[in-house]
Amino acid sequence: MAVQSQEANALYRTLWRWHFYAGLFVIPFIIILSLTGAVYLFKPQIERFEESSFRNLPVSGAVTPSAQVDAAIKAFPGARFDSYRLPEEAGDAALIHIGLADGEAMRDVFVSPRGKVLGSLNPEWRVPELMSRIHGSLLIGEAGSWLVELAASWAIVMILTGLYLWWPRGRGLAGTVWPRRRTLLRDLHAVTGFWVAGLALVLLVSGLPWANVWGDAFKTVRAQAGWVQGKQDWKTGANDHAEHDHAAMMAAQAAGRPGASLDSIVAKAQREGLAFPVLVKPPGDKMVWTVKSDAQNRPLRATLTYDVTDGRVLSRETFADRHPIDRAVGYGIAWHEGQLFGLFNQLIGLATAIALIIMTVTGFLMWRRRKPESLLGAPPLPANPARQRSVVAIMLVPAVLLPLLAASLIAVWLLETAILRRIPAIARWLGLVQPRTA
Repeated sequence: MAVQSQEANALYRTLWRWHFYAGLFVIPFIIILSLTGAVYLFKPQIERFEESSFRNLPVSGAVTPSAQVDAAIKAFPGARFDSYRLPEEAGDAALIHIGLADGEAMRDVFVSPRGKVLGSLNPEWRVPELMSRIHGSLLIGEAGSWLVELAASWAIVMILTGLYLWWPRGRGLAGTVWPRRRTLLRDLHAVTGFWVAGLALVLLVSGLPWANVWGDAFKTVRAQAGWVQGKQDWKTGANDHAEHDHAAMMAAQAAGRPGASLDSIVAKAQREGLAFPVLVKPPGDKMVWTVKSDAQNRPLRATLTYDVTDGRVLSRETFADRHPIDRAVGYGIAWHEGQLFGLFNQLIGLATAIALIIMTVTGFLMWRRRKPESLLGAPPLPANPARQRSVVAIMLVPAVLLPLLAASLIAVWLLETAILRRIPAIARWLGLVQPRTA
């Protein structure tokens, strides 16, 4: 029994060290991702606020959609028409998404029902889009996307090891399910971690399809396993802003107005009753009109294509037509973005973000409180190191499923064994040296 107790204590201390190092690394990322994610949850409300001056406009004397597009293009000479967003309500301005003459920048141009250009916004600097880019890549491109994915992977390790450390082991509910006053800081950290663990894991896992390495690997697996039905409905890596096919836009302009006009396609789209926002994209290389519901609640999305000559429906793809794997990912993304169950989903996501911030802040304060002045303050090594098989078994599943985690574990192991342990001052500061016993 004593041997088992020593082994359990050694395993506890080893996982405590993993939890400490994982937490120390992810603290700034958790705070950034929680804050930006909390704002992005309310994208529909924020966008309505941003567009408030373009709503509830007079509809008498309304012009056609093509006239609205012409007005937008005239206001930005040399611009290229990318898409027409149907007004959500009858008195709302249409959003004409255009590519500027420089071939790179885009604009959201708002045109009133009467055909007057009311204003424009840079889509990349709208609040939800800015939050999305910080959330996905920290505004530093692909390197930022890798960092976010690495932090998410280690956050999963932090949560799993934290649950092991939290496990009651004979304690009562106080300090396990609710905090105690005399150990408030420690209990706030542990109890908050317990309550948020499941929701946080769902958020982290549902965000992986967007990640650079994991998302690309998943895309390859989908293709090899034959799970692909239609175009992938989510982006990966640092490409976290809207994609624009400039060649297709140029082809659409060169083709002139086809037999089925924008006006007729918009009328057809209005009759479909698709979930807002509904985009109408002009014919490109494939020479078809495309009508797409771009709703954040992914199960409501649908895409239709129309023949350019007579306007007949060529294809209709709904969420139900997708492969079950893609539907599962779609549900996860809709939950992640707070749109699967409307306001309730948003509030759950907000509570999760707040809890994660509380957990990281209390963890940081606990570290600063117990940290020796001349040391990092890592939990001490156990007197009898835990059996490697136990630690490997616990870390094996997340390492296999998370490529960047596996790569970083190997890198850390090589760095520690080859360099850090061989430099006494650094080894002591990091807590890699077994403390002397009297």
